[in-house]
Amino acid sequence: MNQMNSPLIRVGVFYDGNYFLKISDYYYFQHERKARISLEGLHEYIRHQVAEEEDVDVRLAQITDAHFFRGRLSATEARDKDRLFHDRLLDDILMNLGVQTHYMALKTRDGRLQEKGIDVWLSLEALELALHKTLDVVVLIAGDSDYVPLIRKLNTVGTRVMLLNWDFKYEDFKGETRVTRASQQLLEQVTYPVAMHDVIDRGLQAQDEVVEALFVNQSEPAAFAPSTPSAPKLVRPTGPTAAGPVGTMGMSTIKNLKNGFGFVVMPPNNLFFSYADLTEGDFNDLREGDWVEFTVGRNHRDEDCARNVRKVTAPQLSDIEDEYEPVSVHAATAEL
Repeated sequence: MNQMNSPLIRVGVFYDGNYFLKISDYYYFQHERKARISLEGLHEYIRHQVAEEEDVDVRLAQITDAHFFRGRLSATEARDKDRLFHDRLLDDILMNLGVQTHYMALKTRDGRLQEKGIDVWLSLEALELALHKTLDVVVLIAGDSDYVPLIRKLNTVGTRVMLLNWDFKYEDFKGETRVTRASQQLLEQVTYPVAMHDVIDRGLQAQDEVVEALFVNQSEPAAFAPSTPSAPKLVRPTGPTAAGPVGTMGMSTIKNLKNGFGFVVMPPNNLFFSYADLTEGDFNDLREGDWVEFTVGRNHRDEDCARNVRKVTAPQLSDIEDEYEPVSVHAATAEL
């Protein structure tokens, strides 16, 4: 069948990766849903939304291309095994869904890692594929005005553009206000602007199945629930810092939690950790005062932090109360 006369609506999905991950973090840490965005669910929503806008049966709206663009640390800069693990986990999810990944090395400017050139790369790929694969609709998951030239070019070749955009504001763990909002220029140029924050809030209230499926299911079968091991033998912390050398295994309580970050009690400097440092369980299930086991690590500022964090049963302090204060370290060195 001639492609130009085909009733099939060919859809290409293009992710600004850091934008998407920021959105997913918001719903996991800030929104009352407390769950991450499901890529599989998002693709199904896109098919339904395109079918509605194009006035076709949903079976005729098919995602034929999906691409994910993101800046990424080099192997040398990401020596921390947890960071490498989470990058590989994301790769596995994208690969299983048939999403092609495009990574560009992050650059250090003024002492900070920055992402440069991703928007240009995404724009070139989207335009090339729209032309050579005759995409009917390009779905853009982004919010930056840098994509305005891409949308204008797509408009000239007759490819409709759908923009999935979010508008929200919150305070981060430092008390600073964070705002995510799509460029007004983008919204004015696209064919189908979709305010996802409204779609999600209305859909969740109405218990819309397609919107519900936009989130990762947090429930796990009992067989996969993390077990609670017995507490290791505890000894009194020694040395000028309680944390000990990198690789030392520790056990203590959580001092405070906020927006995906927390601190483990370990005088004189409590140890910072984030949701990415958990080895099992859900960060949202942690509570201040919970006992956790961890290994001592070093962050990019060469400061002590907690890695490989997991919740454990509180030790029987009555058996050890004569030995030390209620802060403790298991002085075994983990294998690296």
